[in-house]
Amino acid sequence: MLAENLGVRYLVRYHRNEVTLRETFVRMLPGRRTPAKWRGEFWSLTGVNLVAYPGEIVGIVGENGAGKTTLLKALAGICGADTGRVVVRGRVGCLMSFGVGFRPNLSGRENVYLNGTLLGLTKREIDQRIEEIGAFSELGDFFEAQVRTYSAGMKGRLGFSIAIHIQPDVLLLDEVLTVGDASFRAKAGTIVERFRTEDKTVIIASHNMPMLRQRCTRCVWLERGTVRMEGDPREVTEAYAEYARGDGAEE
Repeated sequence: MLAENLGVRYLVRYHRNEVTLRETFVRMLPGRRTPAKWRGEFWSLTGVNLVAYPGEIVGIVGENGAGKTTLLKALAGICGADTGRVVVRGRVGCLMSFGVGFRPNLSGRENVYLNGTLLGLTKREIDQRIEEIGAFSELGDFFEAQVRTYSAGMKGRLGFSIAIHIQPDVLLLDEVLTVGDASFRAKAGTIVERFRTEDKTVIIASHNMPMLRQRCTRCVWLERGTVRMEGDPREVTEAYAEYARGDGAEE
């Protein structure tokens, strides 16, 4: 997996409270466009270079808003690159956050079919894995219940189960190895280790420094959309933790 000079930009529309009624009507006229001063752009990532090899577990750390989730979305192909390029070989499994992509009025089982199809599996492939996915998620009878009745942890367990059972070559996880109870977290950690021994690539964005030090082979610290530090997990997480304590950032 390669990200080269990666930049991702978001367009931002600003709101001014003192807009008059006349200005509002003028903007509604055909051919009238919002002046450029009402729009802006925000670069979530700028010039990011990252190489992740088979058999690596790469941790991504940084403050909220540093670009961690955007980086994973770009690697997964969910959002495009405005500058640079992303190269990924093989099937990608991703879990961006709890409940994303789930239909609340469908059951856990039905959501497996929906998400599995979106991730490129055929119905036959899902049929072969559905019971294993349900068992791994440890949802019990709730597997047949509507997802809107799930807690955040239950959604996370179901999403993680789907992501790993599509047999990905690259697994992208955004703060999900802390879901569930201790036994489920241990089981999830074992799966991540198994992926590493099978020469798959795992990238984890998290605020859980002890978990990253334990699981990762390398860490990357993002600050305001750029790479501030990369290297040994303990060195990177300790440097970030010291920075976070000094600046009042959330660890």
